[in-house]
Amino acid sequence: MSGVARPAIDRSLIRDPALLPIADAVAAGRRLTADEGAYLFRTPDLLGVGVMADAANRARHGDRVFFAANQHINPTNVCILRKTCVFCSYARLPKEEGAYRYTMEQAYAEAAANSYVREFHIVGGLDMQAGLAYYAEMFRGLKARHPNVHIKALTAVEIAHIARIEKMSIGDVLAALREAGLDTMPGGGAEVFSKGVRATIAEKKLAAEDWIEVHRVAHTMGIRSNCTMLYGHVESIEDRIDHLTMLRSLQDETGGFLAYIPLAYHPDHNELGDQLGRAGTATTGFDDLRNLAVGRLYLDNIEHIKTHWIMVTTALSQVALSFGVNDLEGTVVREKIYHEAGAHTPESLPLEELVRLVRSAGKVPVERDSFYRELRRFDAAPSAEAA
Repeated sequence: MSGVARPAIDRSLIRDPALLPIADAVAAGRRLTADEGAYLFRTPDLLGVGVMADAANRARHGDRVFFAANQHINPTNVCILRKTCVFCSYARLPKEEGAYRYTMEQAYAEAAANSYVREFHIVGGLDMQAGLAYYAEMFRGLKARHPNVHIKALTAVEIAHIARIEKMSIGDVLAALREAGLDTMPGGGAEVFSKGVRATIAEKKLAAEDWIEVHRVAHTMGIRSNCTMLYGHVESIEDRIDHLTMLRSLQDETGGFLAYIPLAYHPDHNELGDQLGRAGTATTGFDDLRNLAVGRLYLDNIEHIKTHWIMVTTALSQVALSFGVNDLEGTVVREKIYHEAGAHTPESLPLEELVRLVRSAGKVPVERDSFYRELRRFDAAPSAEAA
């Protein structure tokens, strides 16, 4: 936490005495151990954890809350892992009902549907017909039509898939995509790094070490990325901490992660939800807030913690702004993947609604670019508006 102000933690708001030594460590800027991180997941004192996370966030960002004018584009849901990623509700086999792959014209038309966008967020399935040429053409076309829009695209799993079908190295794929217009990468596909968990929920998906290596190569090349963890299914607390420790270690090595986003598992319309008897039952707000707060406290070297309002609702994301979160995602425009899994949130939010959510939480709304540089800071709301 070098260069960051020391968090001012109100110890009187912490009810669990066992949290006080952890609060002292946070206040002193000492890195938390794995055991301390695990206890943050176990303590019944969620508000105490939130107090610490809020203080740590305020020390870095004050009252600022970032959001982006972004648009999600999902070019294909065809995926070779359709039968083995049992938590996924989005993927289809090539001839399965509902399968699709955008033509270039469809991708460009969707991109043009939003008059104000600064970032395209592009992810999809592992489609054998969507290789390097497909995405390179798409990125070039998008840049030609929207030269000032940032392209954040393709998870580590997708990059490795392209490298495999093209018989190329990860570095060569990334270099070719960067030349075509790739700017940064999202953090999806990490799920939970535990081998046992991956064997249960995503048996043939990219291994943890390989996911880390794709991001390591990207960071070495100057391509920044985000990182994630999918929680709320079969993972243990130890699995969560091991996962976060691996992310923290890579960030120590490369400094390439821009933000961490914990992703809530949605059980509808997928095999895992049926196996667990969880269909229609999402994660609890208690666990959603805890995962965000622990991310802020344990990942002391990752600057930004993002709540994904699409997955946990705008109401909970608004509360999360007092649990260590400084990024409210963005406008999104059209989201498909989590809505296939049962998300009941809107597919998009207008900029004005994001501003309203932040203001009414007592925070200062800031529109950002993809590297978290301020573009516009909105004044605090008048008292009548806040009411």
